[in-house]
Amino acid sequence: MGDANSGVGGTDRTSHGGEHRAWIGSFTSGGGRGVTTAAVDPATGALTPLSATDAVADPSYLAHDPGTGVLYAVSETEDGAVGAFRTTAEGLTALGPAVRVGGAGPTHLSVAGRRLLTANYTSGSVSSLLLAAEGSVEGPAAVLAHHGSGPHARRQEGPHAHQVLPDPTGRWVLSVDLGTDSVRVCALDPATGAPRLHAETALRAGTGPRHLAFHPLGAVVYVLHELEPQLTVCRWDAESGELQPVAEVPVASTGSPGAVAAYPSAIVASPDGRFVWAAVRGADTIATFSLAGGAEKPELTGAVPCGGKGPRDLAADPSGRRLYVANERSGDVTWFDVDQLTGQPRRAGSVAVPAATCVVFG
Repeated sequence: MGDANSGVGGTDRTSHGGEHRAWIGSFTSGGGRGVTTAAVDPATGALTPLSATDAVADPSYLAHDPGTGVLYAVSETEDGAVGAFRTTAEGLTALGPAVRVGGAGPTHLSVAGRRLLTANYTSGSVSSLLLAAEGSVEGPAAVLAHHGSGPHARRQEGPHAHQVLPDPTGRWVLSVDLGTDSVRVCALDPATGAPRLHAETALRAGTGPRHLAFHPLGAVVYVLHELEPQLTVCRWDAESGELQPVAEVPVASTGSPGAVAAYPSAIVASPDGRFVWAAVRGADTIATFSLAGGAEKPELTGAVPCGGKGPRDLAADPSGRRLYVANERSGDVTWFDVDQLTGQPRRAGSVAVPAATCVVFG
């Protein structure tokens, strides 16, 4: 266990007879254990690993469906696949074999009603698979291919879908593409579940959008860029399915002498809508933005060390009082107490997780 200390108490969601649970992904090809089930101390936020499964290779992202209690893991491999697991007090039980997603190198997945969505980075596409009543995954996948490229010769030679998730209304699906500098808005065909392109929003060329997060009120979207340390603020119209960029905000300083190259990876909005946080690799920091001036006007108010190296993913616990960082290169998950007045994170503890990729809660 790491150096956990007491922090701000929260109201995490509970399951498994009142015990709190988190699940941690890790790259099996990098020495990770796959998907680790961990107990969450409700008083301190500390994580205690309980068990692990490597039934899915290289689970770079996880998604938990609170309706069925099923955990989904994407396999970021050339033969991209997803696995489904029933969650128990002892750990995870596979709901059948992994199912192919019809795309290569999937990096992200999310649940949209009775469909499971994946963003396939290598093949530059988005997949949709049917979920059975008990939560198992059924193929074949319906696939929407992205098209286009960007000015960065090595990273943007073609489309690279990096994230896909439904909007808060559940009517639309948004996919973030690092290779084409754009966010696509899709609707799922009501009969087949196939993603159908509705609109595509172009962002500044060469910035490499990676992930986005919705403000809790649903009308503002924050798009985080990997190739430039920038945050694009967008208005979201759920009635028309239109995404409109309105501002850019720097995430890290790279122009000053001696500044470290910064490659943002993940973004989170606080449940109460007062703050936004971004994980930044290279600089290995968590940047804090205040929304005191309004949801469309995030102000960078500080950055703290992420507690390790290579922060691949950033997650808030359900209460918004703690942040958890999956530090891939240093092989740990570090958690932070959040100052409820300023939003600034304060390191509270860590646990060793080789090749950590993400953290989700149930």
